[in-house]
Amino acid sequence: MRNLAILVPSRNRPQSIVDLMHCLEQTKTESDLIVIVDDDDVMMDGYLATNADIFVVEKQGKGMARPLNFVANHLKDKYRHFSFIGDDHRPRTEHWDLEFINNLDELETGIVYGDDLFQGKNLATQVGMSGDIVRALGGMTPPGLIHLYLDNFWMQLGRDLSALRFLPNVIIEHLHPIAGKAQWDEGYQSVNAEEVYSADAIAFKNYIEGDDYKKLLAYLRPTHETDWKAIAKAHKEWKESGNAKPQGWWSI
Repeated sequence: MRNLAILVPSRNRPQSIVDLMHCLEQTKTESDLIVIVDDDDVMMDGYLATNADIFVVEKQGKGMARPLNFVANHLKDKYRHFSFIGDDHRPRTEHWDLEFINNLDELETGIVYGDDLFQGKNLATQVGMSGDIVRALGGMTPPGLIHLYLDNFWMQLGRDLSALRFLPNVIIEHLHPIAGKAQWDEGYQSVNAEEVYSADAIAFKNYIEGDDYKKLLAYLRPTHETDWKAIAKAHKEWKESGNAKPQGWWSI
């Protein structure tokens, strides 16, 4: 099992992948880059010419959530951790992927993200995720999302697991139009349309308030919550044994 898959959905932007690959080389990235492309992409030849690993998916509606989930779920047993970055993200920190891996290893189950030089700590516009979340969720995002509120979900999940870690020294710049670093091309306009915002806002709210999210947290939380029953049992056994209290214990 390999350490980290870097999943990058992209549409009609092969030059963005060329630029991203250049950044990955500059930052000495060691993890596997996997570019996710719709089967109807008119610039498929351009993607193939990049020599990147291209995962072609069947086009089913707009947005990156569905293809991202499909590929993550397909690879769930081949990688320990997963990362999403957009084709408009540019890593600037050497060995940024190793920082993701090391921090995810420390968390065991959790979410990490770097500084995108726009949202910063406020929002995980790129993300590293432990593989157990991908396997439990069936991807990297809840079902029903189109393109937006993915970052809101990652923040919510990380907080609810008490396992959200911002890495301020890891710079992964987001070249987004809202940040004034790209033009509002047709692709951006399509997935940032008002109807997409409305649909994803509803889907996000329904998932967070629904039973499936509660089940997900219940499945993932045991590694993050104190096992009070086990501590009480050990404390009782210690009192009955008459031995000295182990260092670091507290009264309960």
